[in-house]
Amino acid sequence: MQKAIEAAFQIPAAQLGDAEHKLFQQFKAGLNRGDFRAASPDPSAATGWSVNAWVKQGILLGFRLGQIVDMSIDTQRQPYFDKATYPVKNFDASSGVRIVPGGSSIRDGCYVGRGVTCMPPMYINVGAYIDDGTMVDSHALVGSCAQIGKNCHLSAAAQIGGVLEPVGALPVIIEDEVMVGGNCGVYEGTVVQRRAVLGSGVILNRSTPVYDLVNERVLAASDDSPLVIPAEAVVVAGSRQVSKGIGKEWGVSLYTPVIVKYRDQKTDGKLQLEDLLR
Repeated sequence: MQKAIEAAFQIPAAQLGDAEHKLFQQFKAGLNRGDFRAASPDPSAATGWSVNAWVKQGILLGFRLGQIVDMSIDTQRQPYFDKATYPVKNFDASSGVRIVPGGSSIRDGCYVGRGVTCMPPMYINVGAYIDDGTMVDSHALVGSCAQIGKNCHLSAAAQIGGVLEPVGALPVIIEDEVMVGGNCGVYEGTVVQRRAVLGSGVILNRSTPVYDLVNERVLAASDDSPLVIPAEAVVVAGSRQVSKGIGKEWGVSLYTPVIVKYRDQKTDGKLQLEDLLR
């Protein structure tokens, strides 16, 4: 499959035909089953993950193959025009996914595991991988190719950014049992390792360093490595003073995430409520 997708990706859009359409449908079925992922665990990598560029190429191939069609249930009341290759994902009761009514949408070509709960309205884009037991809460977004682990909670209005292009860039990774608080944003290939807790309003990206008060260090992305939040870290929204220039004179502070502690029994006790909601 990898070799076939890589070859098809090089074909100009005007020359794509029935063979490539058939190949893409087979590829998309693999995405839906979770057989193909935009990123995979890799113990040899510094981040613990490696990107599968060919999977991203396959997703992009689907956009090139698709023509915009009318998929509206009611064109007047709820118009829906999109690429024919990416309709909404089909579920039934045997899927084991709880989709509460009220305006959610899950695009075809993503994996949604058993026991996942989707609270309205939320959105999961193509290429995403949502592992078993995770909750995607109201107004949460899981972007294209984002990888979400088992038993996570993406709280209301959490934004998990998508990284589809460039194809070699690592997507956002949320590992197992991570708690993402309300109104958080995780972007630009950030890796949040297992059992970390992001307090409400935390924003993580390549531009903003994270101050680890426990270990007296500063965590930041580099040119060739994304930001990595350590396992079991508890991150809250904080600020740091501007150290020079007129900003210092005016007493200006800038937003920064701060690791205030690592998970303990008290932290776990506060999170037990999540289990009661599943």
